[in-house]
Amino acid sequence: MVMAAGLGKRMRPLTVTTPKPLVRVGGKPLIDHVMDHLGDAGMQRVIVNVHYLADALEAHLKARDYPFEVLISDERDLLLETGGGLVKALPLIDEDPFFCLNSDNIWLESARSCFDELRTAWDDSRMDALLLVVPHSRAGNYQGVGDFHLDQMGRIIRRRQGHVAPYIYTGIQLLSRRLLIDPPTGAFSTNVLWNRAIESDRLYGIAHLGQWFDVGTPAAIAPTAEALLNA
Repeated sequence: MVMAAGLGKRMRPLTVTTPKPLVRVGGKPLIDHVMDHLGDAGMQRVIVNVHYLADALEAHLKARDYPFEVLISDERDLLLETGGGLVKALPLIDEDPFFCLNSDNIWLESARSCFDELRTAWDDSRMDALLLVVPHSRAGNYQGVGDFHLDQMGRIIRRRQGHVAPYIYTGIQLLSRRLLIDPPTGAFSTNVLWNRAIESDRLYGIAHLGQWFDVGTPAAIAPTAEALLNA
């Protein structure tokens, strides 16, 4: 599942006429950086949700010859946020667990694919969700205070207000369909589901061993492109 329905407000003015997934970084739309990784990982089916400037994004997806099937989860009528988007797309998702990632992700792999790392670390008896996180030292362009801590077992602990957390969420996760049992209706954030998993000690994380880039604003495009060129 590739989340591509957001409004891209932080990327304005580039997103006034272009959906954020089609903003180009290093000569390639953001979403195609993601799709290339998915193709390299051998994915067979990819669901993409659309809302803002959906016609342009859908036309791009149809024009590309990806090495996998692409299905559209249409949110033109109502933007459902990350959690609601997952719920709407669930009938199209035929795997359990399944990968979910943001369409504006750019990262460099280490010796192994991050998807292989997540698969290897997955323990269905203990986990409802496994998040890929990255330390500040490997988070290009990132200037925030982090998102999470990991305990000795790899369980996710949220950053406390006023504190710095050592790990940033990359936007890549492996999810069980259990996480989506009895969800809220309408639009809601995945954070609602994560909080429920934290309360049950079933939200885990692993650290990405490669480089990850925060490409949330226009100012991040040039340094990210340069880093990719020099990688």
